[in-house]
Amino acid sequence: MTQALAVPTSLSAGSLDAYITSVCATPALSAEQEIALAIRLRDNNDLEAARMLVLAHMRYVVHISRSYMGYGLALPDLIQEGSIGLMKAVKRYDPDVGVRLVSYAVHWIKSEIHEYVIKNWRIVKIATTKAQRKLFFNLRKNKKNLAWFNESEAEAVANDLGVDKSAVYEMEKRLSSHDMAFDGHQDDSPASSEETNFTPAAFLTNEEHDPASVVEAQNESSSNTQLLHNALSNLDARSQAILAERWLGDKKATLHELADKFNVSAERIRQIESNAMKKIKANLLESASNQLV
Repeated sequence: MTQALAVPTSLSAGSLDAYITSVCATPALSAEQEIALAIRLRDNNDLEAARMLVLAHMRYVVHISRSYMGYGLALPDLIQEGSIGLMKAVKRYDPDVGVRLVSYAVHWIKSEIHEYVIKNWRIVKIATTKAQRKLFFNLRKNKKNLAWFNESEAEAVANDLGVDKSAVYEMEKRLSSHDMAFDGHQDDSPASSEETNFTPAAFLTNEEHDPASVVEAQNESSSNTQLLHNALSNLDARSQAILAERWLGDKKATLHELADKFNVSAERIRQIESNAMKKIKANLLESASNQLV
């Protein structure tokens, strides 16, 4: 039991077969050896015991990872994620429960692989809720052919998995769709000179820094400022002061503060403000009409 287990510690290009061969050749642990190593890890934080437990169970990681190759992801990556799940299981394993480590570790291995598949199968995450995850990993094997589910088939799948029928239809649609390149071709092939390739990028033009748009915005802002200045200049001094303190300052004055300042009632300040706003509006409309003419 104390003999070191000779298993490669890293994967290099072209070494996957050698790695799997070494992993499968690693001796399996008996129940007594497994419990003894787990107790050493739990009681003494013995990392060598943890290493031996992990390496002795890597064959199961390889076996489980192979079952997920149908999602188009590299087997070394799946094995790597499954290994993380195995290490988490070893860390949390309690030998006193009376369950073999492999039975406990299967959940953790599959959980890490599931998370990896969900994140990398598509650019856009295809499943976020618990029901969607369940459907993602079970829907394809429930389909008897390549056709869309009919109502009875969708209802049967929904009942088997304990989800709504609408969720079955939604996941079927997601699985049948494809990612679209943002600014290029899906197959990376050059576009024909006689065809126009429409991509999302073509409809999301950013005009924020377009010189013509910047100049136009600056001219409009300058023109509006000048029109407002001219409209204010046509008011009497008191009206100008009230509007400036009510609307143009960093700290807006209240009606009562201005009433005390000008020695009138707050209602009178409100009337002056209202009349001044009407005069400014009429002046701006007249100026805009003159510009159009």
